[in-house]
Amino acid sequence: MPSHIHLIVRRNEGLLSDWLRDFKSYTAKQIIKEIENGGFESRKEWLLHLFKYHAKFQAQNSKYMFWQKSNYPTDLFTEKATKQKIDYIHQNPVAANLVTEESYFHYSSANPLSPLKMNGEE
Repeated sequence: MPSHIHLIVRRNEGLLSDWLRDFKSYTAKQIIKEIENGGFESRKEWLLHLFKYHAKFQAQNSKYMFWQKSNYPTDLFTEKATKQKIDYIHQNPVAANLVTEESYFHYSSANPLSPLKMNGEE
């Protein structure tokens, strides 16, 4: 999605909150570096201004704030709950009128050609 991300994550060890903290830290640094140095982002100055503005309100962010501090984790203890969340994630770009079919969204696991699939696996 252009403005947010949905993930289904399973941890065999460690805390999910630690994983999420590390994921947000790493991805924020990489995305900001790409925006600063990539040269392909036409909204570079505007985005960096927004990230800098929002960092002023968070003590943890010294320069930029990329991710919001909130998240909405849901434990998926049953196959039914997991399937419901996967269906919701796949339908999200359709509901937002970004695509007409869930498999058309480039970054969806519903897309058989998605760059998010590893070795053709789901």
